[in-house]
Amino acid sequence: MEIATSFGTAVLAYDRARPGYPPEAIAWLLPTPGARVLDVGAGTGKLSAQLSRSGHAVLAVDPDPTMLEQLRRRLPAVGTAVGEAEALPVDDLSVDAVTFGQAWHWVDPERASREAARVLRPGGRLGLFWNLRDEREPWVLELSGIIRSSAAESLLAAGPPVVGAPFTDLEHETWAWHCSLTVDGLVDLAASRSHVIALEEAERERLLAEVRALGERVADAEGGILLPYRTHGFRAVVA
Repeated sequence: MEIATSFGTAVLAYDRARPGYPPEAIAWLLPTPGARVLDVGAGTGKLSAQLSRSGHAVLAVDPDPTMLEQLRRRLPAVGTAVGEAEALPVDDLSVDAVTFGQAWHWVDPERASREAARVLRPGGRLGLFWNLRDEREPWVLELSGIIRSSAAESLLAAGPPVVGAPFTDLEHETWAWHCSLTVDGLVDLAASRSHVIALEEAERERLLAEVRALGERVADAEGGILLPYRTHGFRAVVA
């Protein structure tokens, strides 16, 4: 719980800099509008916003009330509830999809899978999404050397995510795209990472200064940066 709620101490940096998700990823999971979706580990609502824009009714769940407060300011039409993947705050057979954006690597996969299956209607879908920086771009690989691999990056490097019963085979798809940032945005992106939040102040400031120097070197004449991403999506259907 302590790690899962650490992002609230950097909520504004998180909200400013974390990317959203490509609409193609939402359509791949839920091709027809009108689903009732439980977005778990919602944070400030990056995935919730895309789900809502795609025509779905969203309830955003997160263990950190500070993150949900920011979500409510950004997305007043989206419902919120404090809760965890292992104890979802909704009734049995009450939703069409359960989604996790940048969040499944924080959960107990066996317990979270059982809970997702409990709340999903027959034919309902579990969707797991991660945005990973595309390190085939040399400067992005250099950035990763400064800020280190995240838990998500380490998880996916080892293979597909683990899910428990009753989910079995996971379908996998990827989408390549770019996120537009400023130099300040790149610094915010680094500052929002859990292990950077946990650093001593002097070490954190040194790391962020390195990120700023890199950003200034790769920015265009107007100060813009295009950060390449590959979004990984995994889906499974409950019988």
